[in-house]
Amino acid sequence: MRRRRRINTQEAELDITSFMNLMIVLVPVLLLSLVFSQVRILNLQLPVAAQAQEQQVADEPKLLELVISPTGFELNYPSGILLKTFEKSEKGYNFSLLSQYLQDLKLTFQQNDIEKNDILILLTPDVDYQTIVSAMDTVRSFKTVVAANLVDAELFPQISLGDAPELDDMQGAKENANGGKL
Repeated sequence: MRRRRRINTQEAELDITSFMNLMIVLVPVLLLSLVFSQVRILNLQLPVAAQAQEQQVADEPKLLELVISPTGFELNYPSGILLKTFEKSEKGYNFSLLSQYLQDLKLTFQQNDIEKNDILILLTPDVDYQTIVSAMDTVRSFKTVVAANLVDAELFPQISLGDAPELDDMQGAKENANGGKL
C-alpha cells in the first residue's frame, strides 16, 4: 500500500500594501483634478423679432440692450434709445464701469417696481469671443459681500444675443437722441 505524502503548502499571503499606497496618492490627485476641469454652461435665449415688435407695440416692458462695438459699449433703454455710452480705452473695454452702472440701473428698476431680468446683447461682427463672454459675465451678476461672505448678486441673468444695427443706423439713433447733433 502506498502512502500518500502530504506536501506542506503554506497559504499564500496577499500583500496589498503597495496598492493601498497607490490609492492613497491617486484618489486625492483625481479629486483635485475634477475641480479644475469643470465646464461652464452659459444659457442663452434667442431673440424673436416678432415678439420684440409685439412688446413695443403693446407697451409691455421695454428691452434693455447692450451694443458691443470696436469703440466701446452703448446701453439702450428702451430699445434703440441711447442711455449711456462707455468708450473703449487703451486698456480695453471698461467692464467694471459697465457693471457699476448696471447695478445702479437694477436698483432704479427695483425702486420703480420694474421687474427686469433680461438683457439683449447686440454684437458687431468684429467683436472677439473673450469680449462677448466677459460682457455676458458682467451683465449676469456681480460680486458682493453678504454676511461676511463673497457671493454673486443677480443683475440680468436672462441673456439674448443678436446682431448690432449697421453703423449708419447707430449714428441716426445718436442724432435723434441728441436732437440732431453728434
